[in-house]
Amino acid sequence: MRQQPHSLCKRRRSNGIPVPFLGPALVAVVLLCLAAPINSCIEQDKTSLLQFLAGTSSDGGLKASWQNGTDCCTWEGIICGTDGTVMDVLLASKGLEGSISPSLGELTGLLRLNLSQNSLSGGLPLELVSSSSIIVIDVSFNLLNGNMLELPSSTAGRPLQVLNTSSNLFTGQFPSTTWRAMENLIALNASNNSFTGRIPTHVCKSSPSLEVLELDNNRFSGSIPLEVGTCSRLRVLNTGQNNLNGTLPDELFNATSLQHLSLPNNALHGVLDGAHIMNLRNLITFDLGGNNFSGKIPDSIGQLKRLEKLHLNNNMMSGELPSALSSCTNLITIDIKSNYFSGELSNVNFSTLSNLKTLDLYNNSFTGTIPESIYSCSGLIVLRLSVNHFHGELSSRIGHLKYLSFLSIAWIKALSNLFYLDISSNNLTGGIPTTLMDMPMLKSEKNEAHLDPRLFELPLYAGPSLQYRVPIAFSKVLDLSNNKFTGEIPMEIGLLKALFSLNLSFNDLTGQIPEQIGNLKNLQVLDLSRNNLTGAIPATLSMLHFLSEFNISNNDLEGPIPSGGQINTFPTSSFDGNTKLCGHILSRSCDLSEAPPDTTLTTEASGDTILTTEEKTVFAIAFSAFLIRYSCQGFFLELGDSSGSTMAKPVYLVYKGC
Repeated sequence: MRQQPHSLCKRRRSNGIPVPFLGPALVAVVLLCLAAPINSCIEQDKTSLLQFLAGTSSDGGLKASWQNGTDCCTWEGIICGTDGTVMDVLLASKGLEGSISPSLGELTGLLRLNLSQNSLSGGLPLELVSSSSIIVIDVSFNLLNGNMLELPSSTAGRPLQVLNTSSNLFTGQFPSTTWRAMENLIALNASNNSFTGRIPTHVCKSSPSLEVLELDNNRFSGSIPLEVGTCSRLRVLNTGQNNLNGTLPDELFNATSLQHLSLPNNALHGVLDGAHIMNLRNLITFDLGGNNFSGKIPDSIGQLKRLEKLHLNNNMMSGELPSALSSCTNLITIDIKSNYFSGELSNVNFSTLSNLKTLDLYNNSFTGTIPESIYSCSGLIVLRLSVNHFHGELSSRIGHLKYLSFLSIAWIKALSNLFYLDISSNNLTGGIPTTLMDMPMLKSEKNEAHLDPRLFELPLYAGPSLQYRVPIAFSKVLDLSNNKFTGEIPMEIGLLKALFSLNLSFNDLTGQIPEQIGNLKNLQVLDLSRNNLTGAIPATLSMLHFLSEFNISNNDLEGPIPSGGQINTFPTSSFDGNTKLCGHILSRSCDLSEAPPDTTLTTEASGDTILTTEEKTVFAIAFSAFLIRYSCQGFFLELGDSSGSTMAKPVYLVYKGC
């Protein structure tokens, strides 16, 4: 391709982005542009490009276009100016392999070089960084390695404005002389490498126009440089997933243009100073998760009117949530899980947070009831309140949360894609609602659960089978354990033929084990322990051929243990606490007068349900006291946790890509 702008045709900002020139002589300028001569590419530029091509071991098919006897301005990925000078080399995602030839630095008119998302290896030629013309270099997502080379200390300032070396294999310290030469630098992304040492202290002294500094996922150590506070134009600072320590320097809060401050997963500590926080009024993202911060969330957080994402998770913070949080009306995410926060949620008026999509309060010490104002957050996708000390009833207004489903008579049947229901470890009372048996995804084996692994933390069960890493094989679960449910187990339980795991342990259930459970042919986990169940073990349970975990201990069951099937493979601990049981598994033999349980499978309330297969949003609810995780096609809601259960417990893994 050939770009043919006359010098009057386009005006360029300092960052090199062309903008229309709308002066009074616009018509004359357009005519002048159209009349500009068309020249073939410069021979030296062609030679430099062919040298680059020769250095690749896989050219991604460029040879078909890059022919020596042709005009290089017509070559794939090449853009020239009106004088035939190569201005852009744009070869992203071309399947290139091999090294980057220094010859590209000999393109004297080159402005933009994009070699991202290939498989190029070796180092980054110093000739590119020291070029007197290049303003943008993007070599991200390759296999480049080794140390970044030092420029001579006498090197004058270079025009480079954007340098993206992210997602490579670079090591060593970022060279200070190279940094000093980047006096026009606006954006540096060196994330996802293995850079070591300290973050350069002369960041903005050398590059006063710096707006974006991304150094996350490296091995940087030491403290955050005080000099960052001099970065008057800095909008993005991301140094997460490194080995940084110390406190947040007071000077950092002088960088008042900051919009995205992300320092997660380091070893930073200290208390958030309210007077300093309010200086960063432009913050959109504030992420200090995975550090060692302590103290309270300051009231001045309410001054951050533009704040959308607040991540303070996995620290040692405490105290109550400030009512001022209600003033952050643009909040989309509040993630403060795994801290020591306490008090009641009613301090915060959630009805003002109409944009809220994620609320994760998991593993704190909150008390009281769930405030009515939460149900005003109609766009809520992720809600996790598990491992706290909440009590009381849940309002019927939860039906206003159209992206959530909940354990309630009114809503379960309509949730045609609900496949993971976990309301364990709460204080829920009453009988098990039979409406739970109306969930189509748990009734039909024809429907697969699909979740987006980019946004969903996929549970990996630490049991005999580990295949549930993959989202398409996500298990179908009903977990009501560790509550105060009473009454009998509904016979309709036999409708849920797609169930993988059924856990009703640690409740106050009475009556007999329904023989309809024998209809759940896919069941691998069955836990009915720690209840007040009576009667015989149904012989139909011997038909559950995929059972890998089974526990009916600590009930008041009686009679012989059915023979045959998986039941006979479990240890005696699965039957402990039932003094009236007998059989060869136990040390108690059965009297001859005791008849074995009826082995006839009951099909009542177990008819097949055939669903349409049109594209639907997938929901997964888990109130392990509450969580919902968002996916491309679905949601996951969790209330409570699985503590105290004898069954396999999920270990959450985060998947970064589809």
